[in-house]
Amino acid sequence: MDKMVNNKNKTFFDLINPEELTGVNPPLLGKCGNKYYELRDEIPEGKPKIVGNEDAYANKAYIRTLQFVLIHAVLNLYKDARISLDHSISKGIFGQIHKEKALDEFDITDIKNKMQEIIDKNIVINEVSMLKSDAVKIFEDYGMIDKVKLINSIDKDKISLYELEGRYDYFYGEMAYSTGVLKSFDLIYYEPGFLLKYPQKGDINIIPKYIEQKKLFSVFYETGKWLNILEVANVGSLNEKVMNNEIGDLIRVSEALHEKKIAYIADMIHEREDVKLILIAGPSSSGKTTFANRLAIQLRVNGLIPVPIGLDDYFVNRENTPIGEDGKPDFECLEALDVKLFNDNLNSLFRGEEVEIPSFNFKTGKREWIGRKLSLPYNGVIVVEGIHGLNEELTAHIDKKYKFKIYISALTQLNIDSHNRISTTDVRKIRRIVRDYLSRGYDAEGTLAMWDSIRRGEEKNIFVHQEQADVMFNSTLVYELCVLKKYALQELSKISEESSSYAEAHRLKSFLKFFKDIDKDMVPENSLLREFIGGSCFYKY
Repeated sequence: MDKMVNNKNKTFFDLINPEELTGVNPPLLGKCGNKYYELRDEIPEGKPKIVGNEDAYANKAYIRTLQFVLIHAVLNLYKDARISLDHSISKGIFGQIHKEKALDEFDITDIKNKMQEIIDKNIVINEVSMLKSDAVKIFEDYGMIDKVKLINSIDKDKISLYELEGRYDYFYGEMAYSTGVLKSFDLIYYEPGFLLKYPQKGDINIIPKYIEQKKLFSVFYETGKWLNILEVANVGSLNEKVMNNEIGDLIRVSEALHEKKIAYIADMIHEREDVKLILIAGPSSSGKTTFANRLAIQLRVNGLIPVPIGLDDYFVNRENTPIGEDGKPDFECLEALDVKLFNDNLNSLFRGEEVEIPSFNFKTGKREWIGRKLSLPYNGVIVVEGIHGLNEELTAHIDKKYKFKIYISALTQLNIDSHNRISTTDVRKIRRIVRDYLSRGYDAEGTLAMWDSIRRGEEKNIFVHQEQADVMFNSTLVYELCVLKKYALQELSKISEESSSYAEAHRLKSFLKFFKDIDKDMVPENSLLREFIGGSCFYKY
């Protein structure tokens, strides 16, 4: 709703009827121009607006508020418990509750009932500004050392906490006005923890269907073990390593863990003697190119010869490209590739025949035949990197025994603290911003503007097939945001308040400021991170 009234000394809350907080589509945040505000905030000059769950940022506030209610409910029931919100899975959040008696399904029922009780009371959530030392004392008394470390590493004298029925907590981002706005949620027992489900942007009453993602969960679990090896479970611990000049060892061990995993994947491929086709797929800014190069080295160590084939050369002529829902050519759909020719070429290569491989001319938009001939050595394996690699329809005419599928993504397990997650999408987004600026001359505003389109393509063509992978590789590096921070902040700071990307730029800037800086010269030349900051030994940009 828009209000054209005298708003001097008024808050956004003054623009609503308090009964709306428990209504069908409750107000979650205020907005003025391209900036978001909590309902308790004073209205600045301009035309104020109230937004609900149909807005992406309001949806984030909904989820954050739900997390606070969950934490409060758990600590009401189990005073000495420790709760962690670990990572996203199946459009929800997986977390764990550590208490004297192991969590079970009956506990989940009790917690869920307690959460609903807190929601039904429509309790106001207060924002309290205090000295950093006072906040540290609160969390020391709570035994929340992760928050103590985080707050001690923040370069501010004062800090804002949220308060709910006497329970204080620190959250990064906007919070809803009261608990009554939480119209729907679900809490499921997911051994050894729980899965918190919530509505996505849009209809506040719809909870996404649960879809099992065992392989993805396994990768997150593996990454959690890596962080235990590194003794870095949160940003506060990471910043301590930087401030204590221990970051060199952390970088070396992080990179060694990557190399060990890549070597393990190469060993898996070698042990499956029939494998002749390696398919690598993952979302934008996952580090696929560097991964493929490092995997190729490990394959050679095992006596295999990698033979790369680019899917881009199998594009159909541009005039035959399917038209998407937006009326524009859809270059990301499977039908934009000549799947039959691709499969025919592969089968010919597997039979030991020499094959002429097409070349796609991106200037003319047409396929060309320029005499590129290829054959497969007896110990050769074809390596294909592309968004459709995991889609069985891409290689439907290839016997499954010949195929080995790899899913790669930056699946960060490092969090700001136990109650504030770092989105895996945010890590990839920051990688993309830095690479687009340093290597392609694109500004951050342009990168952010096209991210929704990138994300839709990933949902349609990649994420739905990820569980079909033979193995998943987590490309995240625990220290990478400390390196990317400098370049990302530089570009994000150029986005003005007039830009539709301003709110996202402001959010990412606030998030990056949690991290201490690490100089890029400390990053090894074969690191996957070099794909985004330059200086890779595999290629130049």
